[in-house]
Amino acid sequence: MVPHHLLIDEATIQRRVAELAACIAGDLPSRTPVLLGVLTGSFVFMADLVRALARHGVEPTVQFVRLSHYHQGTEAERPVQLIGQDLPDIRGHVVLVVDDIFDSGYTLARLWADLTARQPAWLRLCTFLDKPSRHRVSLTPDYVGLTVPDVWLIGYGLDLNGEGRALPYIAAVSQDSQKITGS
Repeated sequence: MVPHHLLIDEATIQRRVAELAACIAGDLPSRTPVLLGVLTGSFVFMADLVRALARHGVEPTVQFVRLSHYHQGTEAERPVQLIGQDLPDIRGHVVLVVDDIFDSGYTLARLWADLTARQPAWLRLCTFLDKPSRHRVSLTPDYVGLTVPDVWLIGYGLDLNGEGRALPYIAAVSQDSQKITGS
């Protein structure tokens, strides 16, 4: 396992997911929204959020989209690509985009433009983690779980070259590990 140190514990994560769900449920114009998760990092957060929303009487349709901009490295400025499927038909629907982390914003800005063109009735963005110091686009999340420093994170769906995704907490990867892997 890649060397790391705890940044956000399980209890804090679960408390914040519950708070987000309450806020989102109060804002939703429909009890049956489409939740569109951005793979792969969002799947753990998405599962927790769906269950937390159900506690507020929300019964979402769950769909996922896979986007990529990292290709063979971590250079965020490369073109964003939709991988392996088409975007769902969301015309006239209430849609909440769910992602694990808002970093540069390039990936989500591309997705946002594509989704907006599909004319949903309501479109919002929820990201569990936000790195404001890394933002490079004008898009901002409507719902943010926690703001984090500009460090590489693993756990709760986030990984470093496949490692750490299953950790039940969020951890910062040691700087030495980042240098070894080229991040």
